[in-house]
Amino acid sequence: MSSLKEIKSRIQSVGSTRKITSAMKMVSSAKLRKSQRAIENFLPYENKLNSLLTNFLSADSDTVSPFADQRPTENVAVVAISSNSSLCGAFNSNVARLLTQTLNEYNHLEKSNIKIYPIGKKITKAAAKIGFSSENNFENIAEKPTYEAVAAIAKQLMNDFLDKKIDRVELIFHHYKNKSSQVLQRETFLPFSLKNNNKENDKELYYLVEPNREQILKELIPKVIKLKLYAALLDSNASEHAARTIAMQIATDNANDLLQELTLQYNKSRQQAITAELLDITGATFGMQ
Repeated sequence: MSSLKEIKSRIQSVGSTRKITSAMKMVSSAKLRKSQRAIENFLPYENKLNSLLTNFLSADSDTVSPFADQRPTENVAVVAISSNSSLCGAFNSNVARLLTQTLNEYNHLEKSNIKIYPIGKKITKAAAKIGFSSENNFENIAEKPTYEAVAAIAKQLMNDFLDKKIDRVELIFHHYKNKSSQVLQRETFLPFSLKNNNKENDKELYYLVEPNREQILKELIPKVIKLKLYAALLDSNASEHAARTIAMQIATDNANDLLQELTLQYNKSRQQAITAELLDITGATFGMQ
């Protein structure tokens, strides 16, 4: 059995760890609330643009766009979003696993034909481990996503797609459903789908547009594509903080359980030590008689 000194030392160590995990949980909860507000403020704008685009597309089934060009995949880009730091459960390992699965589907291509856009330190390291280097450093974007920075990445991807340097762009990220549920997603970012998938389109709306419908779509489609990537970053950011909040809550609960066990063990050992001392004293007293 462990000595009283060892048990007391473990109690102090677990208590210190509990303070850290509890503090990290509170910090993550605060960041999560901020991320939730960012999504709530952004969604009405994105939904409105998607609604406009859907109504334009539903008015003419012959709509074409260079961003919707379907062609054989000879060059592919994969955008994978993780966090910069750990202690968020399986959040980053799940992204790395799906990235590996995605890349395995393109193992018929040369590595030079595959570009990786890892957003976040953890997925950057995971990509490097399997032999793929990042196209750029996107660590700041993972920590604090801004529309301007995300739009620049989307614009580069769109330009490469138009120049046929890339034939397909895959997007891997976590979708934030609620605090306890984050769903790992894999979506096709480019080519852009022109299908009418808007659930709100119960009635057809008509718009008077200037200068013309074609020019509006030329401006609207790239904007919606950029917003899709920005939405993925906001989703991932909120999912990260939610995952870390849950992970730290579980760690704190485990620390509480372990403290209870150690305290019980300490009291039991202390009682046994006291009993043993009493027996020694009693035995010595009777021996003297």
